[in-house]
Amino acid sequence: MRLAKQFFVLIVFALTFYTNAQDKEVQIETHQLTKQIYMLSGQGGNIGLFVGKDGVFMIDDQFASLTPKVLAAIKEITSKPVSYLINTHWHSDHTGGNENMKKDGATIIAHENVRKRMSKDNTVLGKKKPASPKDALPDITFTNDMMFHINNDDVLVSHVHNAHTDGDSFVYFSKNNIIHMGDLYFQGKFPFIDLDSGGSINGYIDAVNKILMIANDTTKIIPGHRNMSNKAELTIFRNMLTNVRTSVQSEIDKQKTLEEVTNNSELTKEFNSEYGDWFITDDVFRATVYKSLNAK
Repeated sequence: MRLAKQFFVLIVFALTFYTNAQDKEVQIETHQLTKQIYMLSGQGGNIGLFVGKDGVFMIDDQFASLTPKVLAAIKEITSKPVSYLINTHWHSDHTGGNENMKKDGATIIAHENVRKRMSKDNTVLGKKKPASPKDALPDITFTNDMMFHINNDDVLVSHVHNAHTDGDSFVYFSKNNIIHMGDLYFQGKFPFIDLDSGGSINGYIDAVNKILMIANDTTKIIPGHRNMSNKAELTIFRNMLTNVRTSVQSEIDKQKTLEEVTNNSELTKEFNSEYGDWFITDDVFRATVYKSLNAK
């Protein structure tokens, strides 16, 4: 029993050391998109930053352990503190720094389902996620859309239904012509659609289509993960989604089972090499689409 306890302590120590080592290696990179808007990339969801005379407006905040690095990167841009922080959805790689940012003076805003999800235990990719502490929860919630008239821009924060989760929002800076999509867009990869959190393939495609209606050929698009993008790339991404949905639905109509669809790489073969080389592999994505289309 004593040896088991010692072994457990060693494992915890090793995991903690490994996590801390990873955090030390993470660098926050700053990408300036316009005179006022920046994208910060590091570990987790891409951060949006909008700076002007009225204050600092931030989108998502990555993991709690990275907050000092994120704040240091922001201080390289502006001496002003963050006034408003938007959470595009509830996942911890986008909301992990909430408690720290609130202590630093930020007012956190999100769709009402984000607060609901963060207030209770959840399951993501089969792993239990405990409820967030009260101080990490959004201060202000909304149901559909919000408009911010700040820093000489009109900023739309718009909710989309049952897409990546049930609480997703995108942020459109109308005058700067930039859209932050959160995890409604995984640039160059099969998306993670969190069915346990109310996500669906149909809602995901609807959300992308809504954003394509807003964007034009010069719109800069910040994805939830990976690199800066544009309408042309997002259109190709949408076409991939609709193609896979059609292929999987055809198999469902033929009474194919989940296992058969999951193992049938032919259904996504034209997209596997470009979109599948990360944690959402082609078979995982086919299974997700199948489960979503079969959901009652």
